[in-house]
Amino acid sequence: MSTSPSESRREKAARRAGEFPAAPEPLAVPVFDSHTHLDITVQEAGVPGGPGADPGSDPVEALITAAAKAGVDRIVQVGVDVPSSRWGAELAARHPSVLAAVALHPNDAPLLADLDESLRAIEALAAEPRVRGIGETGLDTFRTGPEGRKAQEESFRAHIAIAKRHGKALIIHDRDAHADVLRVLDSEGAPDTVVMHCFSGDAEFAAECVRRGFHLSFAGTVTFASAAALREAAAITPPSQIMVETDAPYLTPVPHRGRPNASYLIPLTVRALAQTRGDDVDGLCAAISANGERVFGPWS
Repeated sequence: MSTSPSESRREKAARRAGEFPAAPEPLAVPVFDSHTHLDITVQEAGVPGGPGADPGSDPVEALITAAAKAGVDRIVQVGVDVPSSRWGAELAARHPSVLAAVALHPNDAPLLADLDESLRAIEALAAEPRVRGIGETGLDTFRTGPEGRKAQEESFRAHIAIAKRHGKALIIHDRDAHADVLRVLDSEGAPDTVVMHCFSGDAEFAAECVRRGFHLSFAGTVTFASAAALREAAAITPPSQIMVETDAPYLTPVPHRGRPNASYLIPLTVRALAQTRGDDVDGLCAAISANGERVFGPWS
């Protein structure tokens, strides 16, 4: 996920609220969404059905229900700061189909008045039983300039330590920072379980991640016409190390690029991945689902 949207982006999000695409054909074998932001989806885009939706319904519950109808029966809700991490942990504690991940987003870490205090709050949340991931954390040299990179790397190293202390999966945001992400992980010693969120590298980088035992999570970007290198990376990822995600409300798969994303659109990405890899869709879904249980543990 990127940093907080600019005012113009907020205005654009408000204008498009309710403009979710129609639901695709459901998957026959259920999968999970390894990375979504239900809170931000509601804030920026509303819910499928928009203003005409049942005014008495819970918008978060509506998004979870829409996903389940599409064959996406489990969700990992990902935090990007202390409030969103706390919100996700509370949601997971009361909802059987939701697990949580908690962290400070790498682009936000350099902006915090007291990074250590925020990290202590994340560590406290990491102890919650239905918090199963530490992330999204990592490095981003696209949105964070040289002046913020020391704090960003300090935060990343601290999150690695939290994941190791609590035995939780580490969920990595990596934008234009492939070599540095591997440098930090290699120097700190990676946790037992690492997920490369919204994998954005080529086949060479994918091979380095696979060799280290990392899981590669592919988003709607794999369906973009410009993403040939990403599809090559997906093609060489072993079935036991592949995942799928939305990063909703962003990165909506083709043919709906530019409209709001949500977990119920995962079938579009799964089918594109299966075509790219030459996999049977049901077989790929079964592999993805098994990976989720192995990485995050049982949802219920």
